[in-house]
Amino acid sequence: MKKIICYGDSNTFGYNPKNGSRLGENIRWTSVLQKNLGTEYKVINEGMCDRTGFVNNPKGFLFSAPEHFPKYISESENIDILILWIGTNDLQFLYNIDLSTIEQGLGNLIKLAKTKAKKIIIISPVILSEKIVEGAFNYQFDKTSIVKSNEVGILYQNLAQIYNCIYFDVNKFVKPSDIDGLHYDEHSHKIIAENLAQLF
Repeated sequence: MKKIICYGDSNTFGYNPKNGSRLGENIRWTSVLQKNLGTEYKVINEGMCDRTGFVNNPKGFLFSAPEHFPKYISESENIDILILWIGTNDLQFLYNIDLSTIEQGLGNLIKLAKTKAKKIIIISPVILSEKIVEGAFNYQFDKTSIVKSNEVGILYQNLAQIYNCIYFDVNKFVKPSDIDGLHYDEHSHKIIAENLAQLF
């Protein structure tokens, strides 16, 4: 059985934009991917709401991939495939992050992942919609966040090529919910899983 680790933030966790709950076990893209791939694979969801990828989050260790991911990787064994979907929360205006920091940070995570994972899939951050400045997360994201979300995809694609990873541009297949401009609804989770499954 091949082990697939899905490391990410709230869209991996399965945040429900309708009410802030967690989408049901059978609805999250990780679970749908498991169903599509069958018993030859074991899909493990390592998503955490508000997790940052390249800057430390004031909430602490589990929310800060620069601190948490190295320990997680060092303690993990037999990772056949790592799906890395991180970086959207770094676009919060609190962090005022620049593209070079994103590029360096993602490169660091990929290099760590390559010490344990046989295959790595890099998923682009969500392209935030204008709805985010009207919704529940406008205290974290602004129009500058939207601009950056449109710019970072090429960095992810280039780094995937440099480090011989697979690049998956989620924005080609789905858009975030109009409710908050950030998270995906049930239908989108299904589409994400179906298209990811084509990479196996």
